[in-house]
Amino acid sequence: MKLGIVGLPNVGKSTLFNSLTKAGAEAANYPFCTIEPNKGIVIVPDERVDRLSSLFHSKKTIYATIEFVDIAGLVAGASKGEGLGNQFLAHIREVDAIVHVVRCFEDTNVTHVDGTIDAVRDVGTIDIELIFADLEVLERRIAKIAKTARMDKTAGKEHAFLLRIKERLEGNLPVRGIECADEEESAWLSGYQLLTNKPVIFAANVEDADLADDAQSNAQVQALRAHAKETDAQVFVVCAKVEQELSELEEEEKQEFLQELGMSSSGLDKLIAASYETLGLMSFLTTGEDETRAWTIPVGTKAPKAAGKIHTDFERGFIKAEVISYEDLVREGSVAAAREKGLMRMEGKEYIVKDGDVITFRFNV
Repeated sequence: MKLGIVGLPNVGKSTLFNSLTKAGAEAANYPFCTIEPNKGIVIVPDERVDRLSSLFHSKKTIYATIEFVDIAGLVAGASKGEGLGNQFLAHIREVDAIVHVVRCFEDTNVTHVDGTIDAVRDVGTIDIELIFADLEVLERRIAKIAKTARMDKTAGKEHAFLLRIKERLEGNLPVRGIECADEEESAWLSGYQLLTNKPVIFAANVEDADLADDAQSNAQVQALRAHAKETDAQVFVVCAKVEQELSELEEEEKQEFLQELGMSSSGLDKLIAASYETLGLMSFLTTGEDETRAWTIPVGTKAPKAAGKIHTDFERGFIKAEVISYEDLVREGSVAAAREKGLMRMEGKEYIVKDGDVITFRFNV
């Protein structure tokens, strides 16, 4: 999973990136501090992996990971090359989802590129640049296909679909959320690689005082939530400064600090949960003496495709999947005990893997 962290200059984007990844990206109170995208790999904390590794005395413990990319701050006119616009647009095409950091706090010591705080306006500044970039892509495709649209039925159908997307964009709405009539339209949409079709998670950057009640009294956050609902996006509340402090603490101190703030989880935990939900992902597990590992797959994945996540030979020569739920395995304490109680199942090619399944694949190549 690759997430691009974006936002206007001076919204706390690089501070948040640093705290999430401890990668040490430069964070400063001036625009375009980030030019080349900084990258950092973060492990996805999973107590199931910890428990199984301990239970089976695994030599290696491997967690799922997320790659974060801190992308240069954007300004109005980026789609026409203003600021670092062209670099921004190129880098954003490579990510699976966008984490859009939005400033929802007042601070006279930190300048705002537009002079005032307005979360929805700031979101609109970036959205409009992505929309302009998508319109350019669409217009080129429309011009190319228009010649054959009258003569060819498939080309005519795609031409009509392109015009429908264009109309949506011209109404200042992102492509994500558009309904495709069939698989053919879905395949076309995926092929266009439009920026506004990428899933978006808004990170509402607030003061620490707003964390305890999840910023219910913060008018900027409330406006952002209303906007997100209209544009098929998610919002999570975070304080970049607090995350920076948390990243420097040991686990026990971290939990105490969270309790003092009235929080049950960190911003990273919230972001990971939101990312998995937004991208429709989950994890299955493999375990044993050699290794315990979490594997990230799309919700709805069938057993052979999940096996292919481990190795292509597993998918090609798939025979059966030996499956037990994490809860059953931990409760019984061993594979032998679980098998004795009939809790271990043999599943075939049509089995849809569930979150937390512990699987051993049987294959023959």
